[in-house]
Amino acid sequence: MPALKSWPFSPANQSVATKAVVGTSVAVIVALAFGFSAPVFADELDNRQSALEQEIEDVQQSIEYLDADIAKTIAQLRVFQGQLPAAQQALADAQGRVESATSQVTALTQRVDLAQETRNKINEQIDLDQEAMGETREMIGQIATQAYKNGGVPSNLSLLFGSEGSESLTNSIDMVDQALRSQNAALDQLSQQNAINLSSEARLIAVEAEILDLKAQAEEALAAEQIARDEAATQKSKVDALVADTSELSEQLQEQKPVIEAQLAEVESAHQKVAADIAARQARLIEEARKREEARLRAEAEERARIETERRAQAAAEKAAAENAAAAAAAAAARRPAPAPVEPAAVVPATVGPIAPIESGDPSAFGLRAPVSGPVSSGFGWRATPVGTIDFDGSGGYRHTGIDYGVGCGTPLYAAAAGEVWYADSNAVTGAGNRVVINHGVLQGNALATNYYHLSSFNVSVGQKVSAGQLIGRTGTTGNSNGCHLHFETQLNGSLVDPLGLL
Repeated sequence: MPALKSWPFSPANQSVATKAVVGTSVAVIVALAFGFSAPVFADELDNRQSALEQEIEDVQQSIEYLDADIAKTIAQLRVFQGQLPAAQQALADAQGRVESATSQVTALTQRVDLAQETRNKINEQIDLDQEAMGETREMIGQIATQAYKNGGVPSNLSLLFGSEGSESLTNSIDMVDQALRSQNAALDQLSQQNAINLSSEARLIAVEAEILDLKAQAEEALAAEQIARDEAATQKSKVDALVADTSELSEQLQEQKPVIEAQLAEVESAHQKVAADIAARQARLIEEARKREEARLRAEAEERARIETERRAQAAAEKAAAENAAAAAAAAAARRPAPAPVEPAAVVPATVGPIAPIESGDPSAFGLRAPVSGPVSSGFGWRATPVGTIDFDGSGGYRHTGIDYGVGCGTPLYAAAAGEVWYADSNAVTGAGNRVVINHGVLQGNALATNYYHLSSFNVSVGQKVSAGQLIGRTGTTGNSNGCHLHFETQLNGSLVDPLGLL
């Protein structure tokens, strides 16, 4: 990623501004950023490192004027901020599972209680049925005993018939018949009670089995509830840790903000001077070229005026000579003396008017070519400050003053066009690392310079003439750069413009 950053330009003073070396005072924040207390596995560490590296790349493209440790701190802050919603959702989901498990435990408990209540009622009914069966058996026994002893209807059959004694044999027979029917009815009742009792016992066995099953389900639900509660506690710990880490990093960066702003202001002033120097040199070149072109045009106009004046004088002389010849011929024909010769008419010299203003042509006439073979990883233009980070210069973002080529260190670097090396130095501009600036002169009224930053090396020197496509160095990651790339700028007529519009 490039180290250079441009603050908003004013019409009177457009400048290049590079990121400042401002991070050493907050190196401790980086250590804090990795202060997750929970143990992690290798895959999780790899995922975290990958996420952090991606965030660092994004931050470097968005806040390029920060150096490595500040960019890393902001990236870690953004990682935490990105993780927090998911962690909060995981906590909410875990709490939902706790509520679901608790509801299941409650429902199962109610079902166990209901099954136990049913069991108690069945047991009570069985006891009542056993008691009724005992009474029925006793009654049958009494009927059989009395019938055996008396040879007829027992005297205590009033229990069944509600009356005693008999006045006739017929009544006695009827009573015996009724006693037998009553005995049979009692036997039938006993059989029915026994069947009911057997059914109740079968129901009791089923209810007991259901109770055992429900208790097993309840125990599983209780275990699941405990697991859900443990998971919720773990998720809450993660959320608490993320909130704490995020707050701590934010506070640390806020504390550093005044210091960083002051350093950035100092760096901006220095880089404005560098940009102003290039702009001033280009202005002189443009003025010199304008004067040369104006002088050339004036010389051509004066030459045309001289030729026109000579043509006019020649025409006047030829006219006078013709007139003199004609007069002499006429005098000879009339045999008169020849008149005095006529002098050529006075000639008004041709004048040179004002030179028209010189108009600039198309800057594509420079024939600029890409300085490296590789993709453009970051374009030219405005970049907003990432959400959740600190707007250090208070403008809401900044203008990226060039384009970045995503190429590896050591990639051959070629001159984008023919020209003269204006700068070839190391760390002369804060954050630029090894840089080369080539002046491509003035063409059709336009002055162009190209700037190359973060080089691993360069093999040209100040004042050297280079041709288009000549090897001038190799890309790198020097200066305030956190990865191999080329930051490439084009300064046209004193202003930084999008290189893609010229390539």
